[in-house]
Amino acid sequence: MTATLRSRLGDAAALLARVVLGVVFIAHGLPKMTDPGGTAQGFEAMGVPLPQFTALLGAAIEVGAGAALLVGFALPAAGLLLALMMASAYFFAHVGDPLVGGFELPLVLGAAALALGFSGGRYSVDSLLPWGRARGRTEAAESVPSA
Repeated sequence: MTATLRSRLGDAAALLARVVLGVVFIAHGLPKMTDPGGTAQGFEAMGVPLPQFTALLGAAIEVGAGAALLVGFALPAAGLLLALMMASAYFFAHVGDPLVGGFELPLVLGAAALALGFSGGRYSVDSLLPWGRARGRTEAAESVPSA
């Protein structure tokens, strides 16, 4: 397999993973947006500070950063926000739970969001923007064998 084909397959795999993960975060965030009062009550019961504000913030992060991850916009920021969201989900809802049947979902979602935020592939909105183009040229130069 050539380096170019391997690179394109890796970018396609990253795109697929970003789309799937973005959809999952959006699906988890939309109910928080449609019922902010119920979300705030749930957050209050878990001991989350400022439950009304954090319910709206959580919904905005999951939907907004989930959509950004899906299209590949501001990937490092989106990945970091989603990973921090999952860290807070662990801290407020899953501390002391076992891995299996407990905190594996926030762990996997947070780690995947962070990884894709920093290695989300070239098939993204970011690659069309100035910060993405410079990185793309650097990667292309590195893949050309030197004489």
